[in-house]
Amino acid sequence: MKRWGALLITSFICFYIIGCQKPAIEKPNILFIVADDLGYEKLGCYGGINTNTPNIDQLAKNGVQFMRAYTSPVCTPSRMSIYTGRYATKHQYTNVLPVHLGTKEFVDFATIPTYAQELRKHGYATAVTGKWQLAALEFHPEHCKIGGFDSWCIWQIWRNGKKTTRYWQPVINEDGIIRNDIDSLYGPDVLTDYVIRKMKEAKDAGKPFSIQHNMMLPHYPIIETPDDKLNGKKASLDNMIRYMDKQVGILVAAVKDLGIADNTIIIFAGDNGTETKEIRLTEKGEVQGGKHTMTDAGSHVPLIFYNPIKFTPNKKINDLIDFADFFPTLCDFAGIALDKKLFEIDGISFYNTLIREEKGKRNWVTAGYRSNYMVFDGYWRLHQNENKLYDCRALPSEKEADMNTEEAQTAFTKLRNVLDELLVNE
Repeated sequence: MKRWGALLITSFICFYIIGCQKPAIEKPNILFIVADDLGYEKLGCYGGINTNTPNIDQLAKNGVQFMRAYTSPVCTPSRMSIYTGRYATKHQYTNVLPVHLGTKEFVDFATIPTYAQELRKHGYATAVTGKWQLAALEFHPEHCKIGGFDSWCIWQIWRNGKKTTRYWQPVINEDGIIRNDIDSLYGPDVLTDYVIRKMKEAKDAGKPFSIQHNMMLPHYPIIETPDDKLNGKKASLDNMIRYMDKQVGILVAAVKDLGIADNTIIIFAGDNGTETKEIRLTEKGEVQGGKHTMTDAGSHVPLIFYNPIKFTPNKKINDLIDFADFFPTLCDFAGIALDKKLFEIDGISFYNTLIREEKGKRNWVTAGYRSNYMVFDGYWRLHQNENKLYDCRALPSEKEADMNTEEAQTAFTKLRNVLDELLVNE
């Protein structure tokens, strides 16, 4: 009896200890969708006129929409800031890496930490798709893996001495092997199917996933989508954006169908401004500039976060967001504590803005293109090369500031000090 009594007491203590322990916090899945060459003005939810993006508009209505997210005006510096959490002044990739010309130059992710490396270390199944112009995979076949991704489904831009295609008859490298079963398929469709497959694999394996889906749409060349061919329509930028929106809708539906919506954070962003000479109208007026330009439209991109239980729906936030902010923010969602000095991260997490609805801490954003840098505080923008200040208080209209006014002089001094400090650390 004494033995049974001791056993009962021991069992009771064990159950009590287990019951008092806090349950492990489930790490959220992260689906990060990055459109290629899409400024804010091409979406209806950002006031774009004559646009047709119902799925992304609905995502914004059901989620959190950042109204002032900024990045560099071309893909390489923009994506480098996403991956590394560093400003262009620090990572120094301020022009497009010419992978399309077969360069053997590459970004050394063995020495530059990425957010994907950190998430992978902490149990995430990581994957990346589409646009990967940070190394030619023909010469650096393990580059995605070194960058932190377990798996990849990438448009291999350079192969056998020439540039390849991304849309029809695409050259897709999946985990080191060129797909030979997709000649009749449309490249963006191949990527969407891959993302859905990877989400299901992670769910079945009981692992959280982090997938950066680098969409190939709506980047030039302007070419027919499957819907254009089906309906006998001519190719256009708007039709490509419409098809991109359709793909986003398919992915959002897949997350729900897999039963993982409550613990999946869906992020939608553009990587830089729109590349087009077309007139673009918004509810506030005509947009000036676009990709390749240090205008507002060159760097101002859409940014939407969606989760049905974590975020307040139909919320618009005017805090400034810099693309360097993604690294610490995603790590915060994953429960990863970062030593910013160790990682040399410039970004400021906006996790508390999303979860606790706190005011953001960022007072300015920065961008780089070629040998030029800018700093923007939401009202005034200073360009390094010209040493000129631009008045952006009536966006989308902007103009060179009248330096005879006290407010312009004050803004110039403030932003010049910020820019000088950034360039010292260059």
